[in-house]
Amino acid sequence: MKAIVCHGFGPLDTLAYEEIAAPAPGAGEVLVRTEAAGVNFPDGLLVQGLYQMKPEAPFTPGMEVAGVVEAVGAGVTDLAPGDRVAGVTSLGGYAEQVICPAEQTFPLPAGMDAAEATALLVAYGTSHHALKQRANLRPGEVLVVFGASGSTGVAAVQIGKIMGATVIGVCSSEAKRKIAAEAGADHVIGYDSLKDDVKRLTGGRGADVVYDVVGGEPFKAATRFMAREGRLLVIGFASGEIPQFPVNLALVKEYAVVGVFWGNWRRNDPAAYRANMAELMGWWAEGKVKPLVEGRYPMAEAAQVLERVLARGAVGKLALIP
Repeated sequence: MKAIVCHGFGPLDTLAYEEIAAPAPGAGEVLVRTEAAGVNFPDGLLVQGLYQMKPEAPFTPGMEVAGVVEAVGAGVTDLAPGDRVAGVTSLGGYAEQVICPAEQTFPLPAGMDAAEATALLVAYGTSHHALKQRANLRPGEVLVVFGASGSTGVAAVQIGKIMGATVIGVCSSEAKRKIAAEAGADHVIGYDSLKDDVKRLTGGRGADVVYDVVGGEPFKAATRFMAREGRLLVIGFASGEIPQFPVNLALVKEYAVVGVFWGNWRRNDPAAYRANMAELMGWWAEGKVKPLVEGRYPMAEAAQVLERVLARGAVGKLALIP
């Protein structure tokens, strides 16, 4: 089968698209024939050796896939060959065939597009967990979403509205702000006057919850516009800068800085993860969430697609198609 292979940490253009041996499912696993593989920011970091996990080379990146079950391993009883599914895996997603743990593989609702399905896994899964389990977002609260036109940002905007929040989307350009507004944000602003704009829109009170995938200067601004008893969610550092936190501000303003590591959570609490995914799939079926899929690209172009994602040039979800 064909797959994207990383032979050693380095620049994205060193990725190879080549023939490798097809895998076979072990106990508790399923083999999925890929219809779409989702592209995520951490995939690019992983290839460059900049992510928390550092697998031994050679390896195939990619953590989410949607397609058709081809075979099941011992002990798998709730999935069968021919089922259309979406699944999460630590590695291996950028390939024509992918092994996924059965407990993290879910049947797709009728009519769901494969690229949309991949978005519901990591992007919507991260945002859902962040706002539900980590922030405990409540109706009537103010949610500020950084990077609100990206795949996780669009997800956070839509889920925030479902949970009853007033959502302020923050984006770097007018075109991106339009996407955030179409996703349901009540207000859309840029980064230039972030603190003043949030204070103005909240009558001086500040944000109850901030969803931060950017880090850098936006995080620094957020430390100064949090409301009392607010939750500042640390999700990622798309700006490339991991900021330092002035802990005295948390003390005097009485807010919390909360880490969000979706991958770690789903491994440690699989029952809650499956419940979250069931809720997301239900929301999709009801038309409450609608992933924005910006583009579908040949799998051979994985390096170029990752370059675009890492440069923060993407809006919505990007998918690779074998």
